[in-house]
Amino acid sequence: MSGTGESEQPPLLVERDGAVAVVTMNRPHRRNALSLEMIGLLSRAWDEIDGDDAIRAAVLTGASDNYCVGGDLGDGWMSDGGKRAKLDPSEIGRGLLLTRSLRKPLIAAVNGACLGGGLEMLQQTDIRVAEEQATFGLPEVRRGLIPGAGSTVRLKRQIPYTKAVEMILTGDPLTAREAYEFGLVGHVVPTGTALGRAREIAGRVARNSPLAVQHAKAALLASGWLPDEDARAIEGRFVGEVITSEDAKEGRKAFMEKREPRFTGR
Repeated sequence: MSGTGESEQPPLLVERDGAVAVVTMNRPHRRNALSLEMIGLLSRAWDEIDGDDAIRAAVLTGASDNYCVGGDLGDGWMSDGGKRAKLDPSEIGRGLLLTRSLRKPLIAAVNGACLGGGLEMLQQTDIRVAEEQATFGLPEVRRGLIPGAGSTVRLKRQIPYTKAVEMILTGDPLTAREAYEFGLVGHVVPTGTALGRAREIAGRVARNSPLAVQHAKAALLASGWLPDEDARAIEGRFVGEVITSEDAKEGRKAFMEKREPRFTGR
């Protein structure tokens, strides 16, 4: 799950910590800006994480003191709208989490600037931890662009509409505390501790039934902002698939026997 780029280190690092995969955007010399190579590696990393039953949760973070400042404007593929990209456009969409969602929970550890495409990917993560010095912004309009990886659709659903519009039309960033107050992130922690907190949360998620966790996430995504009656029908379908599972039986048995459950994902 790594590759070689313009620096000695690969632009994406993936490590295993038990049942948790930690994905690190690793271009610190470019503030972890998204190169085409990194996006391709992200796409393959998501496939491998979702395809490995031993991985129950994932963490996404950035190397050094930045999270991700968006697309690398110095990359040739960015300068012409991707026309020269040596990567299938569908893979770009998958890598940026524009056209796919992980089955597994994805937890963000925001350790610095989270801008442009970095913030657009953030909106597809499930749980978000930010360090107190982190900033969040969509500066595209300042470069003659608009956010093109989902923000005009998603951001207004995740924070108050008027604040989403202000961010997109002015390019002005939020502080970590503002991001917390508007509900864009769920935790603000001291500098240097976001990854540790995210790992801890991922570990708690990974101890639960992977079948139940993945179905609960799928129900959340599939029901979206549908009317209650339609959303309940979707929820009921996922509940029905889980309630007769081996994990559900094991959960009940472990409760009665006053022990920790041994979930298998079946």
